[in-house]
Amino acid sequence: MHFSKYDGLGNDYLVIDPSNFSFEPTPDVVRAICDRHRGVGSDGILYGPLAGFSQSAGPDPDLRIFNPDGSEAAKSGNGLRIFSWYLFEHGLREGKDFYLLTKGGRVKASIVDPGAGLVRIDMGDPDFHAASVPVVVQGLEGSEVVDMAISFEGIGCRITCLSMGNPHCVVMGLGASEEIAKRLGPAIERSPLFPDRANVQFLEVRDHSTIRIAIWERGAGWTLASGSSSCAAAAAARRLGLVGDEVTVLMAGGSLDIRFSGGTVLMTGPVEKSFEGNFSDDLLARMGMGRQA
Repeated sequence: MHFSKYDGLGNDYLVIDPSNFSFEPTPDVVRAICDRHRGVGSDGILYGPLAGFSQSAGPDPDLRIFNPDGSEAAKSGNGLRIFSWYLFEHGLREGKDFYLLTKGGRVKASIVDPGAGLVRIDMGDPDFHAASVPVVVQGLEGSEVVDMAISFEGIGCRITCLSMGNPHCVVMGLGASEEIAKRLGPAIERSPLFPDRANVQFLEVRDHSTIRIAIWERGAGWTLASGSSSCAAAAAARRLGLVGDEVTVLMAGGSLDIRFSGGTVLMTGPVEKSFEGNFSDDLLARMGMGRQA
């Protein structure tokens, strides 16, 4: 019944290792655990390492990633940094460089600085094809949505859409405040443009190597920090010629370093452990698992 809690710049996840507590992560159970008032509280659950887990990262995902609303995510930058640190901390991977397999693809993790909990994730190539996101815009089938003028709830802006193994909509022209993210984020996330919903970043370019974003995360809402959102926003800004190959992404929870190398996106940032604990009998009962002997 054991779990560990970590955060990456305030974006907090529970790591639940099936060897400590094996259960079926149904939406109701995930919501009960992530509830910040009646549960443990978190921005998501990292469930793994799973059966088939290996150094070479075989055909089965090494972990499953769940949003606090109970939906399952294909990929999470902060989640991958946290899970990689958990594996390193518990001696579950050999060396400081290893691979993980997610539903959003295979990624390479590197422990950059063990003393500082600094982890780098190779997030892969940004994909701007509309079908990959997916984003559906009449007349743009098979094309891209880059710097497109549009309005949401009567407010005009420009959007660039891409996939980092999960769907993103980068919004420009509205600043990067918590207020605008909370006002328009829900409408954009669930817009008919995005059949699988979307993570939304409100982007503000500070200079050629610095951007700021406010984040509305699919399945989680307003979020202090997000790894994949940082990669997506930096990739969109680079595609538009607004930044170079090395970008510092500022967020409410702190900053991440993004570097573009050979077409891929390298994300580096810190991980901290908050605490460890055990699920109580009362919470287990509320999760429909009954009291444990």
